Amino acid sequence: CVRRNSQPANITDFTNSPNSAVAQIDLSESMTRAEKRATSGLAAIFGLRMLGMFLILPVFALYAEHLPGGDNHTLVGLTLGMYGLTQALLMIPFGMASDRIGRKKVIIFGLILFAIGSFVAATAPDIYWTIFGRAIQGAGAISAAITAMLADLTREEHRTKAMAMIGSTIGLVFAASMVAGPTLNHLIGVPGIFALTGVLALAAIWVVKIWVPDPLISHFHADAQANPARLKDVLHDAQLLRLDFGIFALHAAQMAMFVVVPVALKNSGLPPAHHWMVYLPVLLGSFLLIVPAIIYGEKHGKLKPVFIGAVALMLLAQLGMAFGIGHFWGIVGALFFYFAAFNLLEASLPSLISKLAPVSAKGTAMGVYNTAQALGLFFGGVFGGWLAQHVGFYAVFLFCVVLMAVWLALSLSMTAPLAIKTRMFRVGTMPADQAALLKTKLAAVAGVVEAVVLAEEGVAMLKVSLQGWDEAAARILLEATGA
Repeated sequence: CVRRNSQPANITDFTNSPNSAVAQIDLSESMTRAEKRATSGLAAIFGLRMLGMFLILPVFALYAEHLPGGDNHTLVGLTLGMYGLTQALLMIPFGMASDRIGRKKVIIFGLILFAIGSFVAATAPDIYWTIFGRAIQGAGAISAAITAMLADLTREEHRTKAMAMIGSTIGLVFAASMVAGPTLNHLIGVPGIFALTGVLALAAIWVVKIWVPDPLISHFHADAQANPARLKDVLHDAQLLRLDFGIFALHAAQMAMFVVVPVALKNSGLPPAHHWMVYLPVLLGSFLLIVPAIIYGEKHGKLKPVFIGAVALMLLAQLGMAFGIGHFWGIVGALFFYFAAFNLLEASLPSLISKLAPVSAKGTAMGVYNTAQALGLFFGGVFGGWLAQHVGFYAVFLFCVVLMAVWLALSLSMTAPLAIKTRMFRVGTMPADQAALLKTKLAAVAGVVEAVVLAEEGVAMLKVSLQGWDEAAARILLEATGA
C-alpha cells in the first residue's frame, strides 16, 4: 500500500533516458519493469564480482606451486583468505558511505578497486604480490552498497523477492565457478583468470552507469542496511550469534578445504584440467538432494530439523574427507555430501536470520552475518594453510570437523523458527504518535507476529504467519492511513 499524499515513493520507471528515473506508484502484485531491470543489473554486478573469489578456489593451490613462495601452504591459505579480511573491515563502512556520497559512486569506486586488485594478482611475480592483489580485491567491499541501492529501487512488497534473486545468482556463480575454474585454468591459466575478473569488474561499471537506474531517493533502509545504533541488540541476541558462528564456520571450512582439495585430486591421479569432471556431477547431484529438503522445511515449518540435519551432514562430509583424502573415490564421495550440505546451509542461513532477527533490525543482523562470513573466509584460509603446512592435509579436515561439531552443538539448542514471512508496505512518513497507533492496530491483526512502523522511513514492516494471516484487514488499515 502506498501513501499517495506523502513524499514520492522510492519506485523508479524509465523515461526517455535509459538511466533516468521518475517516481511511479504501482500497486500491482508483480515487479515493475524498472524493478526487474534494477534487480537484474545489481545481481549481475554482484555475480561478476563474486567470480573473482570463486573461480580461483578449485585451481589456485595448484597454480601456487609454481609461484616463488607458493610451496608454503600457509601463504597459499593467506592468499585465498586475504580477500575476506579486507572485505570484513570495509563492508559496513562502504554501505554507510553510500548513504552520504551516493550509491553509484561507492559501487563504481569499489569495482575499480576490485579491478586493480585483479590486475595486480594477474601480474604478480610471487605469492606476496598475489596476497597484496587479493587484499585490494577484497577492499572493493560493495555488497552493502549494492543491497542499499536495491532497497532504493524496489518497493517494500518486492524487496525480499529481489534479495532472493541476488542470493540465487551468488549460488549459481559458485556452482559455475567450480566447473569453469579448472577449464579456464587449462585455457588461460590463473593469471588469465585474474585478468578476466578484472575486465569483468570494469564491464560491471558500465552496467552500473547505463543499465541500473539512478535512485530518485536514497535513504537508510532498516531491512537492508546496518544501523550502528542496533548493533548492541544484535550482538547480544544468542539466537543470531549461533547463526553468525554458523556462517563463520561454514566459510572457514570452505576456504581451508580448497587449500588442500585441488592438490589431493591431482595426487589421486586426476589431471587438473579434468577436475571439472568431479565438480560437475557432485554439484548437480547435490542440487537434486537439497531442493526437496528446502521445500519441505519452508512449507511445513520444519526448518530447524532440516538445518540440523545439514550441519550433521557437513560434519560427516568433513570426517569422510579426513579419512579418505588419499583415495580418489573417497574424495568424490565426501565432496558430494559436502556440496549438498553447503548449498542447503547457504540457502537456509539468510532465511533463518530474517525469521529470528527483530524486524526493525534485519539489516543490522545481516550486516553482522555478512561480516562473520568474510572473517570466516580469512580465518579458514590462514589456519587451514598453516595446518596443511605444519601438520598435514588430514589435519585441515579435522579442524573442519571441530568447527562443525561446535556448530552442531549450538544448533541443537537453537530456538525453532516460526513459520513466518516478512511483509513490508510503504505508508509514507508520519508523526511518531501516528506511527505508534498504526503499529498497535497492525499488531492486533490476525496472524501478525510482530509489527513495526518506522515513522521517518514511512514503512510498515510485519512478520506474519505463513497460514492464516488476515492480509485484507492489514491492507484496509494501511490504505486508511494513506488516504
